[in-house]
Amino acid sequence: MNTESLARDVPRAAPGAVVALALSGKISANPVEGRSVRFGRNRPDVDLCVGETDLRVSRRHGLLTRRAGRWWVTNTGRLPIRLPRTRWLFRDEEPVPLDNGYTPLFIRGSHDREHLLELYVAGEDGGHPSAHHATATQPPKRWRLTPDEHLLLVVLGQRYLLHEANPQPVSRQHVAEVLNELQPHAGWGVKRVEHMVADVRARLSAAGVHGLLREEVGEPVGNALNDNLLRELVLSTTLVPPDLALLDPLP
Repeated sequence: MNTESLARDVPRAAPGAVVALALSGKISANPVEGRSVRFGRNRPDVDLCVGETDLRVSRRHGLLTRRAGRWWVTNTGRLPIRLPRTRWLFRDEEPVPLDNGYTPLFIRGSHDREHLLELYVAGEDGGHPSAHHATATQPPKRWRLTPDEHLLLVVLGQRYLLHEANPQPVSRQHVAEVLNELQPHAGWGVKRVEHMVADVRARLSAAGVHGLLREEVGEPVGNALNDNLLRELVLSTTLVPPDLALLDPLP
């Protein structure tokens, strides 16, 4: 379940280069004025294939173009492309410029599937900042999860991985239903979901993560404990957007 993600690791690239990653592969393009990168469903006709088996994704769904010293995203497909902070880019709209760093793009496909295209624009340092002090900065602490915990938490936290505005955990009942669809013989139920999530919260709380105990958040608790848990898992890159591929049923 160790899925590659630009949120976790960025290959060294020329300053201003863009790296694009989808389930089908990865491509990088140097910052040459007028350079373009095509993405969409039709593998022979694009530079990076996205949503290859989903007929809702257009054959040429979008374009990255280097212009005026920046990379721009253009939608050439039928369906909109969703950017962070719930911003939508529709066909024939003005291109959107990309900031340096990490940007995930989502294309909604058939049966509520979301196809992810990760982008990373290298800054002046080529994507790997140099140290300014004698002591190197520690990378984020990724938490150890069992395969079952990992899958459960991806289902519970899918709205966070989709970069929705003000996300909340999905209901325990819905988590159990999705897990039973993915693993029909594993015996998932609401009580098992509750106990496993509580075990992860207790483990991270004992390791020093604040806001995972009832007495730390006050009443009414609501979704606060699981919200704090999921934010910690996402911020630590224990869960990353490519993990959403685990929710696609096997063919």
